[in-house]
Amino acid sequence: MQNWYHIIPKNTGLSSYVWIIFCILPFYFIFRSSSTMEIVFGILMFLLFYASYRLSFISKSSSVYVWVSIEMAISIVMTLLFGYVYFALFLAFFIGNIQNKIGFLTLYVVHLLSTIATISIVFFWQSEMMLSQLPFIIISLIGVILLPFTMYNRIKHEKLEGQLEDANKRISRLMIIEERQRIARDLHDTLGQKLSLIGLKSDLAGKLMYKNPDSAKNEINDIHQTARTALKEVREMVSDMRGSKLKDEITHVQQMLDAAQMEFNFKGNPELTTTPLLVENVLCMCLKEAVTNVVKHSEASSCSVLIDQSPNEVLIKVHDNGIGISPKVDSLTRHGLRGMRERLEFVNGSLEIESSNGTILTIRVPNVIQQTEQGGLV
Repeated sequence: MQNWYHIIPKNTGLSSYVWIIFCILPFYFIFRSSSTMEIVFGILMFLLFYASYRLSFISKSSSVYVWVSIEMAISIVMTLLFGYVYFALFLAFFIGNIQNKIGFLTLYVVHLLSTIATISIVFFWQSEMMLSQLPFIIISLIGVILLPFTMYNRIKHEKLEGQLEDANKRISRLMIIEERQRIARDLHDTLGQKLSLIGLKSDLAGKLMYKNPDSAKNEINDIHQTARTALKEVREMVSDMRGSKLKDEITHVQQMLDAAQMEFNFKGNPELTTTPLLVENVLCMCLKEAVTNVVKHSEASSCSVLIDQSPNEVLIKVHDNGIGISPKVDSLTRHGLRGMRERLEFVNGSLEIESSNGTILTIRVPNVIQQTEQGGLV
């Protein structure tokens, strides 16, 4: 329903000036009568119609149908007594505002049949008066037939557009939240590795400070270089200037494990040929998080990384010979593991954790069928 002050229908294809004419026109038909009683009665019907029309807009219950029925009765009386059929257009507009399908169809049929029947009766009684305005009567009948459906569909369309706009706003808010979560994961994965490396080297430098000052100095230089690298990576990540490559990540992993004095074994080919950049970024972040957890929590002396590429999937397996997954370790690494799972779910991947002579993390991401420029599938 529209607001109560919308007496003049809008968005019906007719100018508001035409509707103003329809509002004033009844007086021409009323004052054309010779009887004072008829004139007074016509003015009262005119005022009652617009009062009912206003009340029908502000009513939100079944009383709407009462007011519409009154308006129909007034429209019939005005047509029979004065030959004024144009109230039917106002009714047609209002009926189109009723979004209850059964109520709409009922009022539409009743209004259409009553209008046609009334005009037919008046044609037999006052044929000359009706013939003089025949073109306008035909236009009014066309309006009574088409206007309700036009308004009904237009309001329904506007309602759907409003729902779509609300849905788009919610999607935008969810995208902002997701982007914040992604940035949080990226910062955690990027800074976590480097800060862990800095912590390890700081501990090592503290132990070597008195025993071997030269080695301690080298470790401090490494800390300085790692801090600069971390700052560079954060800047690149925020500005979205770089996509991580698995080959480069393997180098970073080796540096981190060397700093932690862990043996590093690698098998496979880090060059991913058919994997999209987004998937490779996810794999890099997951590998980084997995190795960071090994360094921080596993108490292992060695770590091996396997990369296996097949036509169906890319598999990365990280195996350490540490203490394995325990409730304590799992609680400490819960945030990182959850971030890995969320990232992998985004690319339809999976994460498996197994305790066997340490911990085995298996990352699987299916290969996506990509369309070539020529239109074929690879």
